Amino acid sequence: MRLCLFQPDIAQNTGTLLRFGACLGVPVDIIGPAGFDLSDRALKRAGLDYLGDVELQQHVSFTAFDAWRKRRGARLVLATTKAELVYTDCEFQPADIVMVGRESSGVPDDVARLADQAVKIPMQQGMRSLNVALAAAMIMGEALRQVRTRESQGN
Repeated sequence: MRLCLFQPDIAQNTGTLLRFGACLGVPVDIIGPAGFDLSDRALKRAGLDYLGDVELQQHVSFTAFDAWRKRRGARLVLATTKAELVYTDCEFQPADIVMVGRESSGVPDDVARLADQAVKIPMQQGMRSLNVALAAAMIMGEALRQVRTRESQGN
């Protein structure tokens, strides 16, 4: 399982998700360009002292990321409010990459069309979206629960 941030806008959310990745052993991919400086110094500030404990890979573009993940045979699961499938009804796989979009605008339609699966978090009517770090943590928590439960049962 991996977590992917598509062109993140907010350094603090990225730092939160890098810390999440470090604490739960989830590698994190960041697709640029970001809305803030992605230098090691800036990421260390955003990720506090957890940056050295997370497997982090940066990709210069979605095209580069998509080619990389296809070579690995990884399924791309997009978190989006436009999905029909509720994330708890998705059957996550060990090689999945869960991608969250930009805080300001999600992902472009052409990127969304390339996802193998799209999932949503059901919300109250009239609510637009959750904080990206919260949404990623909810979906990754369910994905890890499923995958690790199956692994512990030998499936």
